[in-house]
Amino acid sequence: MIPEDLRYTAEHEWVAGDGGGTVRVGITHFAQDALGDIVYVQLPEAGAVVAAGESLGEIESTKSVSEIYAPLSGTVSARNEALGDTPEVINTDPYGAGWLVEIALDDPAAVDGLLSADAYRELTES
Repeated sequence: MIPEDLRYTAEHEWVAGDGGGTVRVGITHFAQDALGDIVYVQLPEAGAVVAAGESLGEIESTKSVSEIYAPLSGTVSARNEALGDTPEVINTDPYGAGWLVEIALDDPAAVDGLLSADAYRELTES
């Protein structure tokens, strides 16, 4: 369950973009599986400035609370408001309806520095 058309981080976030400078971010199937049943998500407001590698929110599951890290630097242009009422959708559809935020990137070329599907697969299988 590692879509080929996405980029990934070692912290188990995925990034999808059309090359236009805005990306959609979520957590991977691997991450949601490790977390267990997700019961709460805390995300930044639209307009928040985020820096690559820094925390941008939290995901709480029945097992633990985990930080969500910004995969790239930029400004949050949208957040998935539906997760406020139905955070468990991350467990059932992490690459679709379970997306977290959209970020308008400071440097769209930075996406190229993230892991490919093959590199992420190697990371999670080792």
